[in-house]
Amino acid sequence: MTSHPDTKIDCSKVYVKKSSFSTEETGDFDGAFAAVAIKKGDLIEKGVMRRLPEGFDGNTCPYIFTWSVKRPCPTWGMGSGCAPFYNTCKEGTANTKMVRYFDEDRFEIFANSDIAKDEELLHTYISLKWRGCFSELNDIVHADDKPDEKKESS
Repeated sequence: MTSHPDTKIDCSKVYVKKSSFSTEETGDFDGAFAAVAIKKGDLIEKGVMRRLPEGFDGNTCPYIFTWSVKRPCPTWGMGSGCAPFYNTCKEGTANTKMVRYFDEDRFEIFANSDIAKDEELLHTYISLKWRGCFSELNDIVHADDKPDEKKESS
């Protein structure tokens, strides 16, 4: 099935299930997975972002998106489709990249490499290194860094 040409949201190449990173220690959490094989450079998903009310503090809520390049971040958003379920990884190792169109309140997610059917989809959160709600996650993602690399990522 192909999506309607006018749709603003298309996540037909993605499905959500328990993340492959879930462990007994972390507990169960969900992840986004490729429903089909995806080639490097292909569009995986597109969607819209709904801005949250002014004054919302995204530093305390890991389920919403940084929706600005300004720091501290003045704007936070709630993403459509499967985008909220993409887990993160170290910069330079993600198999996807989210392109944000802040002025249009929309996004597109592209493949950074060939992705096999049923492979978990990962992108590096742009706020991983500085958002308070991600401090523990940032430590986990960078646990095997050399001491000098940890300083740089903080």
